[in-house]
Amino acid sequence: MEGIYNRIKSTIFLTDGGLETDLIFNHNINLPHFATFPLVENPLHKDTLLKYYLDYLEIAKNKKTGFILESATWRANKDWGFKLGYTPEDLKRINTIAIEQLKILKDDYSKDINNIFVSGCIGPRGDGYQTKNVMSAQEAKQYHNAQIATFKFAQADLVTALTINYKDEALGIVKAAQENEIPVVISFTLETNGHLPSGESLQKVIDIIDDETNSYPIYYMINCAHPSHFFNKIKGMDECKLRIKGIRANASCKSHEELDESTELDSGDILDLSNWHKKLKSQLPELTVYGGCCGTDASHVESICNHVLS
Repeated sequence: MEGIYNRIKSTIFLTDGGLETDLIFNHNINLPHFATFPLVENPLHKDTLLKYYLDYLEIAKNKKTGFILESATWRANKDWGFKLGYTPEDLKRINTIAIEQLKILKDDYSKDINNIFVSGCIGPRGDGYQTKNVMSAQEAKQYHNAQIATFKFAQADLVTALTINYKDEALGIVKAAQENEIPVVISFTLETNGHLPSGESLQKVIDIIDDETNSYPIYYMINCAHPSHFFNKIKGMDECKLRIKGIRANASCKSHEELDESTELDSGDILDLSNWHKKLKSQLPELTVYGGCCGTDASHVESICNHVLS
């Protein structure tokens, strides 16, 4: 785990953008329940998913950055799988295949990109934007353990939990990763006021998780929010800002409620988004991981990379 931390600390890493919105709006692929994991073994769309990753890997190759391959498994947990007709055994198979496919890509690019990590992607049990039917940390640990154990078995380099919106679910995921002895990254989504959807302060949540787990997460991220929503909160943070190493921002300045109601893609202003990342870099001394979320594609990530490297 120390090796991953030191390598991520010492170089710029890219990751992908808004997988779901890209597939829906740019490739006209229907994603029931916003789930991409069924594509992993779908013969009609496996090549589309592969091409999606290749676009980003080529940017990392050309810009001489590291890269984090994030599996298409954000919804591949028990509750969402059940809604889509998948059994726990089905999910175990798909989560494993997703990691195996990324490990092949890692091997293919290992001569061109010095640092590549394969990450098993975890999403929230419920809606990423709302905190309904919240779990205790112990319940969250039990719930997410199956997916994390599968990623460990498949030999993922780490697990990354995206769009987490309250403390106890994040804490449970960290404890499950700790039990499985696999590195973990926790990424929170924030509202336009810079707080988690639960109303909790990002600084307070990071402090609590670190206190209760001996700082087990290798780092924290923010995703599925525009930098203008949280920049002022970041400026006012204390030393816990040193724990934030990644940003996967939305292209749009819209609120989560507005995005939920949108029927068209809002790809935002790429130049403005890129400039926001330069501002974030000035406030977050340890920021090294850059990607995107809703509304972004490879062009956004390439522009962000150009700005933070300039």
